[in-house]
This record gives sequence, structure tokens and C-alpha cells, in this order.
Amino acid sequence: MMNIDKYAYMSKLKHTDPLQKLIFSVLTLCVCLWADSIQVSALVLLIMGWCTVYKGGTPLVLFLKMMMAPTSFLVIGVLPIAVNLSLNKEIFLFSISIFGAYAGVTQSSIQTAAHLVAKALGAVACLYYLSLNTPMVDLLAVLHRLKIPTLFIELMGLIYRFIFILFETAETMFTAQSSRLGYTSLASSYRALAALATTLFISAFKRSDELYTALEARGYDGELNVLEEPFKAHWTEYIFPGLVNLFLILIACFEKMYWG
Repeated sequence: MMNIDKYAYMSKLKHTDPLQKLIFSVLTLCVCLWADSIQVSALVLLIMGWCTVYKGGTPLVLFLKMMMAPTSFLVIGVLPIAVNLSLNKEIFLFSISIFGAYAGVTQSSIQTAAHLVAKALGAVACLYYLSLNTPMVDLLAVLHRLKIPTLFIELMGLIYRFIFILFETAETMFTAQSSRLGYTSLASSYRALAALATTLFISAFKRSDELYTALEARGYDGELNVLEEPFKAHWTEYIFPGLVNLFLILIACFEKMYWG
């Protein structure tokens, strides 16, 4: 079981109505994207991080490590946005000369890159709140309650399971290669990695086919019926998500009104 699924089952918010957590995370994500504000995105990141770590019980170190993964991709992704080329050196705050032209950053490019990074991190924090506090079984049950088509829900469940199969297969193959000194040098590491990539999807496909065969042998007819945990929901549980998003909307409107 992956750590993210393990912590979802260990979360203090596991027995909270998953519909409330889904609405909170999706609504906050939409407000974060709509506001297009660094301040609002930072508040979303702090609020969802606090809910995940303090209220959900997720270790702070784990949450920070998980946030580092998208951050590294964002830093690489925003470089083409932040860095521009021009023949006019005066438009840059900082620049270097390259073959008669100038490469540097402008105030507008820095602002655009900062807005993109802030919105992305805020949105990721919303998704982490949902995934680290809601097991996949409960999330699928919520989709049933929302009358999402059964085929879509079953595909989500099977794909989620096949992700585990892919990771388990890769881990087993990597352990086998390491025990045979497959990663002792750079050249051997490239060869071992190429062999792993070549056979990984073939092995994962075979295991997935075996899983589907096992489901059919147990009477699978296109729908997985499982016992759903009953949740007692009360309208007061929606007060906190509503107040948080109202507060964020007011900040965004105030910022747009007075600072554009």
C-alpha cells in the first residue's frame, strides 16, 4: 500500500463525511484558480496545509516532502516564462548577453511566473488535503452518491488498483536487479534501467490481466459492489468550509478593487 493511502486510513478526518471534504477541497481549489492572486494562493496553501497536518494528523515532514515534488517541476516549468530574449537590454531587471542579444527577466515575467507557481501550489495543497484524508473507497462512494455514471467510477477504481500493480512490479524488478549488482556503475545502471523499462509494462499488463481474470471468476459483471461505511453528516460541518471560502473571496475582491 502506498504511503498516501496508508495515511488516508490513519487520518483523524477519516470518519468525517467524505462529501464535506470533497466539497471543501474542490470549492477552495476553484476559488484559488479564480482569484489569480499570490496572497490568496498563499492563504489556500497555509489553510489546507493546516487542515491536513493539524486536523488530519499527517506528519509535517511528509506534507513538506510531498509539496517538494510539484515545486521542483514548477521551478523548471516557469523558467521559460520568467526568462525572455530581447535586443533591448533596458527592459530587463537582470540580463546577460548571448550572441548579441540579451536574456533576462522582466518585472511582468516574474509576476506571471510567481502567479503560476502560487496557484499551482495552492491547488496541489487542496488535492493533498483530499487524498491524505479520504481513502479511495470513500471517495468512490461519494461519487455514487453524486450519481456519477457507474462505468466512470469502476474505471477509476480499477485504474487506481492497477497503479499499485505497476509500482509493485517496478519495485520487485528493481530489487532483483540491485541484488545482482545491476546498479554498481553508470553503464550498468543504464542497462538495468533500460531492461526494467522494457519489461515493466509487459509484466504489469500480465498481472493486470490476472487480476481481471480473478474478478471474472468471482462473478464480476462490470460493477464492484462493496460495503460502504455509513457517515453521519450535519449541516454545521459545512460552516467552516463556507466561511473559509467566503473569506478568500472577500480578500480577492478587495485586492482586485484596490490594487487591480
